[in-house]
Amino acid sequence: MADDKDGTMIFIELILAIILPPLGVFLKCGIKVEFWICLVLSFFGWLPGIIYAVWVIVKDASHART
Repeated sequence: MADDKDGTMIFIELILAIILPPLGVFLKCGIKVEFWICLVLSFFGWLPGIIYAVWVIVKDASHART
């Protein structure tokens, strides 16, 4: 049951990361260096922000499962 909730939360974070990349990273990491990097990348372009946000969320999800 806990895996379903974790998977749902990761899915929601990924959707938010695609729509608004800094928000997805903020929900995952808070206001840490990852958030600021994502914000700067999003200012340079939407696509670099998305790529970085998805990477941060997936990286954290894989570390949480192991």
